[in-house]
Amino acid sequence: MRKEYISFINDLPINISLESVTDYPIHWHNSIEIIFVLEGSVNVLIESGNYEVYESEIEIVNCDEAHRIYSDVKNKVLIFHLDPIFFEKYYDDMKNIYFYTNSSEEGAQQEEKYDVLRKYLSILACEIIQKSENFDDQIEAVLVKLLFHLINKFHYLNYDEKDLKENVIQFQRYHRIRKYIYNNYMNKISLQDIANQEYLSSYYLSHQIKEMAGTNFSELVNIVRVDESIKLLLDTDKTISDISMDVGFSHTRYYNKNFKDHYNCTPLQFRKKYHVPEGEFDSFKKMDTHDLSQTLEYISYYLEDYDRFNYTNKIIKIQTDSLLPGTNLEHSWKEKINLGQAEELVKAGEQGYLRSIQEAIGFENGIVQNLFGKGMKVYFNENVKFLNWNEVEKLLEFLMDISLVPLIILNQTFEDKSSFIKLLESFIMYFADIYGIEVVKLWKFQASSDLSVEYIDITREIFEKYELQNLIEDPFNVPETINTIYDSSYMLPYIIHNFISGNNNSLLTLKAFDTVDENSILNNELFFGSPGLLTLNGIRKVSYYAYYLLSKLGNEVIDQGDGYIITRQDEDIQVLLYSYSDELNSLIKLEDLPKGKGSKNITERKISLSIKNLVNDYKVIKYEIGENFGSAYDIWLRMGKPKRLGYDEWKILTKISTPNVSLSYAKKTAVYNNIIKIEGYGSTLIVLQKVQKHLF
Repeated sequence: MRKEYISFINDLPINISLESVTDYPIHWHNSIEIIFVLEGSVNVLIESGNYEVYESEIEIVNCDEAHRIYSDVKNKVLIFHLDPIFFEKYYDDMKNIYFYTNSSEEGAQQEEKYDVLRKYLSILACEIIQKSENFDDQIEAVLVKLLFHLINKFHYLNYDEKDLKENVIQFQRYHRIRKYIYNNYMNKISLQDIANQEYLSSYYLSHQIKEMAGTNFSELVNIVRVDESIKLLLDTDKTISDISMDVGFSHTRYYNKNFKDHYNCTPLQFRKKYHVPEGEFDSFKKMDTHDLSQTLEYISYYLEDYDRFNYTNKIIKIQTDSLLPGTNLEHSWKEKINLGQAEELVKAGEQGYLRSIQEAIGFENGIVQNLFGKGMKVYFNENVKFLNWNEVEKLLEFLMDISLVPLIILNQTFEDKSSFIKLLESFIMYFADIYGIEVVKLWKFQASSDLSVEYIDITREIFEKYELQNLIEDPFNVPETINTIYDSSYMLPYIIHNFISGNNNSLLTLKAFDTVDENSILNNELFFGSPGLLTLNGIRKVSYYAYYLLSKLGNEVIDQGDGYIITRQDEDIQVLLYSYSDELNSLIKLEDLPKGKGSKNITERKISLSIKNLVNDYKVIKYEIGENFGSAYDIWLRMGKPKRLGYDEWKILTKISTPNVSLSYAKKTAVYNNIIKIEGYGSTLIVLQKVQKHLF
């Protein structure tokens, strides 16, 4: 049987289920059905109307309306069945009332009445899931509120005929006419019959029906007859001729004509298309039922002010308006990256690492140490007249090729001032001859902590001679520290937090990639506490992804607080969320991290994000990284901390040490809602990119 008889929960007038629907063939039932899409989208075919219902949107199916639910995308749908018998205690004409939502007009469900409806539905689901004290009484009380909200805001006359609100007499008359047709469509009925009941002339009534329904009386009756015939076509073996007669058509050919006008096919073609062998209807359903408790993560936003909601994990509320004026954001994380020792940067492998970093993040300046050292084959003493700049030239050529301005650290490595002057002038003249002095003027120089005041003065004089101005006199001193915290997921929120809070100096220790020297103490070849963004063999640490996520922020800050920053770039919006605690203000030892507070080291954060006034349709890209996915160090721990990696292990670790990236869409809406969960040390970036609409 296509007609389903809904079983309600423990004598309550409601049934709720959480489903992923691929196909729920045409059926009807003895209940009011409300479809609330939590994820993805579904198509709902109601009689001859086909409606696409997107995430957070709602569709209502009235009692005994033939309908089908289907989708070819991943979805989760909360399906409510409400018992009309319960409602009859409060409204005595329930069997003749019809509710409708607007699922066709873009942006229609942004109205306040839909938010109120979503809140009532969320409260009902919450009470069913939690089963708190007196939950059955609470459900009945909310159902009564829901009923009158539906009557006042979703009655078919309010929905279709807004002008009728101003004319109560017409409103009531049209309802009586619809009620009469639905109760008598199977009989021979005429406009005159209704005119007599309404004490009006048939001519006047005909014009009123045309004005209110958008169709004439005869067409209105035939639409009802055709829609009602669906149940006989699919649930009986009756002939087309018998069905035609049963629904009130005087002849089969009239039935065929009206059916085809309405459904674009004949009744027989419709029966063949949607036929299901008797007793096999359930086997044609393609849907998965989920634990109803999963619903809470989707509807928490609507329950924030509901005092009976006792979800165990606190929801952090972030609410902002996309139209707020923004303040300028200085992308200080792009200003410079410590490239380490110059001799490491001429190696092909390290240059490959640096090129990949630059393509993804785009730093502006690269700090280069010991550019004039023996490792770069710059051999110099008082008797040398000619300097070999070949290795230095290769390095600087590479940096310019990847759009990194060199920031050269000047060390006091010469016993006499004359050697220092000769070397510095030779460097300037050599590269000015190759690239032009204007290019050299763009390069930056910084005094190291061991460069004396006297040598700084000499450098300043030389720079004035050649009209160079990019001398940074603040002492550069980055100790080569080993700290296992550098390898861990702690670095992800630590880097983000310190840049956003303006504490940039604490991050100067970080380098582009790990290196070893003769004094390094290794216990494995992968993670030994070096401060690089990449490991020795090029695997990306979470430090790399901290910069990667920061680089995707826009140029305007529209909101900022503990654990988040929201930016805008033109019409796109970026939301960066991260684990937050006071310990992120300092670079601590891995062994000193507090234990037992969350999945590993820090309490789980559940964030309710609400962005008002999305004035466009958006593609939503979500990047997630943290202890549980994407962190090479945590994956390495789960692998058993191997001291050496085979090629296959390296390849696997490289492949899976990436953010979890997902794609969805957000339609233009008054409020965009999302629930984000961050476990342990981690971060989530949500990028809303305006969908460009093309005219063809």
